Amino acid sequence: MYEQFRDIGRDIYLSHLISSHGGNMSVRLGDRVLITRRGSMLGRLTPRDIIETALDGDDSETALASTEIVVHRAIYKRTNGLAIVHTHSPHTILRSMLADEIIPVDSEASYLLHKVPVYSLARTAGSSEVADTVSAALKEYKCVCLRGHGPFAIGTVLEEAFQWVSSLEMACKILNLRDSLGADLIEYREHGEDYERW
Repeated sequence: MYEQFRDIGRDIYLSHLISSHGGNMSVRLGDRVLITRRGSMLGRLTPRDIIETALDGDDSETALASTEIVVHRAIYKRTNGLAIVHTHSPHTILRSMLADEIIPVDSEASYLLHKVPVYSLARTAGSSEVADTVSAALKEYKCVCLRGHGPFAIGTVLEEAFQWVSSLEMACKILNLRDSLGADLIEYREHGEDYERW
């Protein structure tokens, strides 16, 4: 399991989705959660950076866990996700400050994500408000975004959750480039009746 954290953490960092000590990720194992340590460097994770703590209630290891542990717990309790990735993706954060939802125009993210809702909260990190809002939204979406803070994504494994935040970041980069050009795009997609279904 450590190797999965190490490899995905490195890929997240090398993809420029976080700063040196930003972001967090976790995996659910029954009634336990493996989560990155508070203040860890995802690009250089060691075994001591993976904290095992309870899904319900605090224990001796909880204080070492990421400050977003309350959010991760809420997501696991309310969704079928088994892995969570949270990043501070720059293009996604910029896009989150321009609209209440992110609607990709590129074919990959259009197919994978359709759209990603954006939520504006008073406290954007590790609060019960974030936990309630994000966990409820992830019952319907693979990935959601907090305005000015970044996306949370769920998957069956870390790689899947990473795919959603990576695809979203590329989609937002394309949207931001489009805006910088100030040009109208030629629509190329034909959506069938099942497009809005998951």
